[in-house]
Amino acid sequence: PLRYPATCMFKGSAESEKYQYIIHGGKTPNNELSDKIYVMSVVCKNNKKVTFRCTEKDLVGDVPGARYGHSIDVVYSRGKSVGVLFGGRAYIPSAQRTTEKWNSVADCLPHVFLLDFEFGCSTAYILPELQDGLSFHVSIARNDTIYILGGHSLANNVRPANLYRIRVDLPLGSPAVNCTVLPGGISVSSAILTQTNKDEFVIVGGYQLENQKRMVCNIISFEDNKIAIREMETPDWTPDIKHSKIWFGSNMG
Repeated sequence: PLRYPATCMFKGSAESEKYQYIIHGGKTPNNELSDKIYVMSVVCKNNKKVTFRCTEKDLVGDVPGARYGHSIDVVYSRGKSVGVLFGGRAYIPSAQRTTEKWNSVADCLPHVFLLDFEFGCSTAYILPELQDGLSFHVSIARNDTIYILGGHSLANNVRPANLYRIRVDLPLGSPAVNCTVLPGGISVSSAILTQTNKDEFVIVGGYQLENQKRMVCNIISFEDNKIAIREMETPDWTPDIKHSKIWFGSNMG
C-alpha cells in the first residue's frame, strides 16, 4: 500500500513491444518510507481480465535509501538500458530523530543512481551541477537523456526554475554520466506531466509557492534534441479546481 511511489515503464529495448513497470519507494499510510523496488508485468490478458505479476527486486552496491517525492526513469544507450533515480525526501537520520522530530523529513542527497535491473546492481554518481536533492520535480526520459525540471528544495524552501539535462552513455566499460544546466526552466513542484505525442509533453497544475497553486499550463516540445518550454492557453478551470487547496500531480493518461 505505497503512496508517493516513483513509477516508470521499462522495455528491454527502445523498440520492444513488451514492457514492465518499475515501482520504487513511497510512503505507506502508517508514515513509513519504503526502499523496495518492485517489477510489475502483465502475464495474462483476455477480453474480461488482465492479470499482473509483481515481484520484489533486490539490489546490491549503492542502494538508494527509502524515500518519496523522487523520480525514476529508464534510458537507452548503445543497445543497453539502465534506470535513473534522482531526488526525493527521507526521514532525518535516526541519530537526530527525537520525539518531537520523529516524522521530520529532509532532502535526499543530490546523487544520481544508475540501476541495472538485469543484474540487480546500483551505482551512485555525484554531479557538481546538482547541488540540491529536489523533490516533486518533473522528469522526462528521451533515449539516453533525462531532463529534470523544477522541484522543491526543502532546505531552502524554494522552487527554483531549474532545468537539468542528464546524459548517460553505456559503453562496454563503466557508464559515463554528465549533467548540463540549461536555460529556460520553470518554477513548479508536484505537477502533472502527460505525453501528448512523440515529441510533446504538457505540464498541468502543481505549486509555485507553498500555498499558491500554479494555474498556468506549459507545453514542452523537442526538436533536434533541443527542448523548448512555452505557456499554453489556460483552461477554463472549474470553481472546484480554483478554490481547492489540494493540487497534486499524477498521470492523466
